[in-house]
Amino acid sequence: MIPINTPVENEEIAKLKVGDKIAISGEIYTGRDAALPKLVDSVKNGNPLIDINKIAIMHTAVSNAGIAPTTSNKEEIENSIPFLSENGVKIHIGKGSLSLKTIESLNKNNSIFVITPPVAALLTDSIKEKKCVALSEEGIEAIYKLKVENIPGIVACAHGKSI
Repeated sequence: MIPINTPVENEEIAKLKVGDKIAISGEIYTGRDAALPKLVDSVKNGNPLIDINKIAIMHTAVSNAGIAPTTSNKEEIENSIPFLSENGVKIHIGKGSLSLKTIESLNKNNSIFVITPPVAALLTDSIKEKKCVALSEEGIEAIYKLKVENIPGIVACAHGKSI
């Protein structure tokens, strides 16, 4: 496993290749269908809900039961990936396949897509702290900041290539 700490630098992303097994530690943010389009709008309006520079976003909800990735190729989620990558997000964590257009956008912006097992118990054990930081009205789909240790993943899209 290649250790990755957030915030993540371009040089670290440039070294990763499709198929690499990684372990993410530091802070990651969460967002899915309800939150990601609103995050995009907030950045476009010049009043971002969170600082997205060099961060990792996991496509998940957060509940007392834990976290597990949702399908990243849902329209509301996948449509946010190119814009968020262009504006600083380096790692998108989820599951499912992405379109060629999204893969090309990730490549252009030196960002990657990481798949992680949808095993809530395993992922939840990696969370050391959690805090709702935006869109609390969305409940479990609000944007959370998680302090994590060793969230496992496999690089699924990087540098124009896909698993």
